[in-house]
This record gives sequence, structure tokens and C-alpha cells, in this order.
Amino acid sequence: MEYLVVKWLHVVSSTILFGTGVGSAYYMLMAGLRGRPAEVHFVARHVVIADWIFTATAVVVQPLTGLWLANAASLPLSTPWIAWSIALYLVAGACWVPVLVMQYRMLDIARVTAAAGAELPPAFRLHFAAWITLGVPAFVALLVVFWLMVARPA
Repeated sequence: MEYLVVKWLHVVSSTILFGTGVGSAYYMLMAGLRGRPAEVHFVARHVVIADWIFTATAVVVQPLTGLWLANAASLPLSTPWIAWSIALYLVAGACWVPVLVMQYRMLDIARVTAAAGAELPPAFRLHFAAWITLGVPAFVALLVVFWLMVARPA
């Protein structure tokens, strides 16, 4: 594949990864803070779908295109900005996997409570707090990765 095409795929997939994450986080945060079970159910359901369609796809494309680009540019993975990018990408991924699990739990809790006309239980708030706690370092890690990709510091 041509270098420019792979680089374009890498940039587009990173944008999708980051953009979907920020957009999903915003809507999930707003719905969770409002605490309306039907609203949380609706938003969580769509966040989970978006994660599987967009985020998961970008999670696969990113390392494949990144490795291809590094190889094509004869840059070893031990190059500091590449090594840091990989490490921070793994940090974000380590946060994202449990976040997916929590999103499913919050979705289930919201579905049951909305159907029952009940309030969100304390278990929802615990999952929501953990979701936020893991989302912040994932967000910061990807922000730094973006900076490293653009700046490519020595």
C-alpha cells in the first residue's frame, strides 16, 4: 500500500477513535449526571453501539497502520516518541476494556430501572464513578499520543 494512503488511514482512524470517545463520553456524562433511567438507557445503548462500530475498528486500524508507517519510515519502535505513543495507547486500552464492561452494566441497570419506573440505584453511581475515573486517564493518554504523533519530539 502507498505510504500516503496508510498515513491517511492512520490519521482518520485516530480522529475517529478520539472523536467517538470524546462524543460518547460527553453524552454519557450528561445522561449519567441527569440520572434519568430512560435517558441513560437510550444514551448508553448508543454509546455501546458506537464503541463497537467506530472505536473497536479504530483500535485495530491504529496499531496496524502505525507499525506499517514506522517500518516504511525505517523508524524503530524504540524511537522515544513511538515507544511513548505505544505505551500510552496501551494505557488508554487498559482503561477502555473495563469501561466497556461498565457501560454494559450501566446499560442493564438503566434498562431495568426505566422499565420499573424506578430511580437509578447506588450500583449505577458506583459504575458511573469508576467509568469517569478510568475515562480521564484514557483521555489524557490519547491527548498526549496525538501530541507525540504531531510533534515527534527527539
